[in-house]
Amino acid sequence: MSSYLLSLAIWVPIMGALMVFAAGSNKNLARWTALGVALAGFIVTVPLYLGFDMSEAGMQFVEQRAWIPRFNIEYLLGVDGISMLFLLLNSFITIIVVIAGWQVIEDKVAQYLGAFLIMSGLMNGIFSALDAVLFYVFFEASLIPMYIIIGVWGGHNRVYAAFKFFLYTLLGSLLMLIALIYLFLSSGGSFNLLEWHQLRIDMTPQILIFLAFLVAFAVKVPMWPVHTWLPDAHVEAPTGGSVVLAAIMLKLGAYGFLRFSLPIAPDASHYLAPMMIALSLIAVIYIGFVALVQTDMKKLIAYSSISHMGFVTLGFFIFNQIGVEGALVQMISHGFISAAMFLCVGVMYDRMHSRNIADYGGVVNTMPKFAAFFMLFAMANAGLPATSGFVGEFMVILGAIKFNFWVGFAAATTLILGAAYTLWMYKRVIFGEVANSHVAELADINSREFLFLALLAFCVLAMGIYPYPFTEVMHASVDNLLKHVAVSKL
Repeated sequence: MSSYLLSLAIWVPIMGALMVFAAGSNKNLARWTALGVALAGFIVTVPLYLGFDMSEAGMQFVEQRAWIPRFNIEYLLGVDGISMLFLLLNSFITIIVVIAGWQVIEDKVAQYLGAFLIMSGLMNGIFSALDAVLFYVFFEASLIPMYIIIGVWGGHNRVYAAFKFFLYTLLGSLLMLIALIYLFLSSGGSFNLLEWHQLRIDMTPQILIFLAFLVAFAVKVPMWPVHTWLPDAHVEAPTGGSVVLAAIMLKLGAYGFLRFSLPIAPDASHYLAPMMIALSLIAVIYIGFVALVQTDMKKLIAYSSISHMGFVTLGFFIFNQIGVEGALVQMISHGFISAAMFLCVGVMYDRMHSRNIADYGGVVNTMPKFAAFFMLFAMANAGLPATSGFVGEFMVILGAIKFNFWVGFAAATTLILGAAYTLWMYKRVIFGEVANSHVAELADINSREFLFLALLAFCVLAMGIYPYPFTEVMHASVDNLLKHVAVSKL
């Protein structure tokens, strides 16, 4: 069974989505089926972690079968310490999304839930694919469910936001396809990623390959200046769409850097590292200031996500162990915190049908339980010690200071900016006297909302208080990657 765990992680949600579609207009059947499939999808990923050898740097649970033999394309799957946690995160967030949309979505319920399950399977495929064509197929296919989710269940400008999201990410991927074809020819006709990692490529082609991957992955992260699609997508997406977009989809680009850019073009990665560090610091600092002036809660959290993902790319390109591991921890932590923040905004939006900060005030008086959860997540977003938000940021800042004091100093400004925009939003929305009659009529969270907020609160605190299970699983693989990148391929 263990040799099929990765296939199960991919295909259980996708096949289960077909069962959800079969429920048709029976909303309750669709919801319970989707929940069962989401739980099954998570359960099949748990043995991956429990059976994972943390001392082993290479790929584990490898599956290899011929797919398109004529072009030497294989159905090749495997996970290492870098990709392991993302499968668990993705499958866990899918459960949260199903619970969160239980009573909120009343139109085309089966299609809505089925789209998330398909996307869950496709993203597990991205995190476990070791064949470049298989990766590309999963990478592009994951756009379709999200495009549909934004375009069908989104806000007033949903069609515009869906098109912008789709075109940005698709155009970015075209250059990646050209790079994949070049590497296929350079390797003598192989799409095996592990074989590509051993290629010796001249500096100029390395730089071109790196830049081709950069365009594709930078849009997904998103890095400054190709970030403008994200606030629009977040504002128009339904709450579940925003949760998956922030918690999982933004991680695909960052993951691509570690799986493609650094190991395939190590010399170009070092050569272009100053540019990557500069772009990352612009995202951390400039986008932090942009978040400060937002009047829409979703837009503020969207810009916050861009700023926090700038920390991730910074950690990758300072090329030390604590920086890269800190960036990976930040990715997992951001998955929990951003999901929680968007869900909190969704809870209020379901009651007031407004995301404008000015429409709220004094929510703590009518929703004390909700205010307590929101406070925890706001503090985690600001990097409070003993929350998951602190662990990754602290590790990246520590790694950045080892690399260069002023880079670390600039990165540390996020601790001030993050606290400023997050707590300012919290103060205006939650504290003070009841601002209007609409706030006075608000009802506190119900048991369903308490469940998904409590699950995320547990994850945020557990990771913040005891990060060892998260950091130890990636240690050997990160060490191996850095040794590989440190050796010139020229």
